Amino acid sequence: MSGDEPKPPTDAELAEMDRDQLVKLGTNLDGVELTNLPTPWPVPGTRAEKRAERAVALWFTISGIAGLAFVVLMAWPKWFEYRAPGTAGDVKYSLYTPLLGVTLGLAILGLGIAVLLYTKKFIPAETAVQERGDGGSKEVDKATIVAQLADSGSRSTIARRSLIKRTAGLGAGALGLATVALPLAGFIKDPWKDTNNKDSLWHTGWQPQHEGEVVYMRRNLGPPAKGDGSEHDISLVKAEDLDAGAMETVFPFRESERRDEHALSLAMKRSDNPVMLIRLRPADAAKVVKRQGQEDYNFGDYYAYTKICSHVGCPTSLFEQRTNRILCPCHQSQFDALHYAKPIFGPATRPLAQLPITVDANGYLIARSDFNEAVGPAFWERKS
Repeated sequence: MSGDEPKPPTDAELAEMDRDQLVKLGTNLDGVELTNLPTPWPVPGTRAEKRAERAVALWFTISGIAGLAFVVLMAWPKWFEYRAPGTAGDVKYSLYTPLLGVTLGLAILGLGIAVLLYTKKFIPAETAVQERGDGGSKEVDKATIVAQLADSGSRSTIARRSLIKRTAGLGAGALGLATVALPLAGFIKDPWKDTNNKDSLWHTGWQPQHEGEVVYMRRNLGPPAKGDGSEHDISLVKAEDLDAGAMETVFPFRESERRDEHALSLAMKRSDNPVMLIRLRPADAAKVVKRQGQEDYNFGDYYAYTKICSHVGCPTSLFEQRTNRILCPCHQSQFDALHYAKPIFGPATRPLAQLPITVDANGYLIARSDFNEAVGPAFWERKS
């Protein structure tokens, strides 16, 4: 230690020092030179100071209100239940996801702006020069740094700004509650309360709702032109409709839904309903390897597989006729249509679920039952 460096105080002297003395001692011991230490508001209680305090509090309040709104939206999604396009309530339904994004984003944005404003308006912008040193911290260093931190807090005047402290607690607390609610939202509705209905993870819209109900395969004709009556046009699929080597996406249809615009639209929008109906070429159909227990799930050259990828649920919307491969464009998983849709490339590890199909007396392709396994990605209760 050179002779120019200050001599550390004894323990007795250190105990008798007040905060200002400790701050000054700390800067001297650390070789710090404060070249500028302004006070943000030299005259307390001015109008400008009050305006700055209210601005910070306003953004904390906005953050808190937005965070609480996000939690409420996540906890009560039934306020925004699905409504078919053009029906009463469809606008409110379409706003649900944007409202979740806006409220959570505003909660984060408001908290960030409030912190930045407080830092800019109330934290002293001191300028200090310090030489770097090696070694661990001594007791005197620990005592002085605590004093320096307390002094910085005092100079920022946070202790006497109850409005900012209360609104900061509101904003940070609401945002914290929102971050907790986000992962817990999926547990609000118990998916295992009634696992035999078509809305559980184990079943899809292809499940018959009563004994003897026929579930047809329906084409998507696109959105109807309002008022021309096309909203009730239903195009069912017959065995002779597809050429050999062709693929078409189909959806479930019941005669009970023919005049129910809401049900017709919902069948098209439900994520686990789309099915790839593939008609193999005769030469390829002769080479098919069927999955054990599903030997009769096809109808002749027709095979039906879910479009929901077993990796993370993307749509497997591509069928390569020459190689008979089903492709998922999201992560490039490939499935062999000649080998019970077994994955042969990419991250997917399970075959695509196969829908058992047949034809009715009029030659229309129908589902014999729902899938015998859950479609899409794995979840905790899955056995495969």
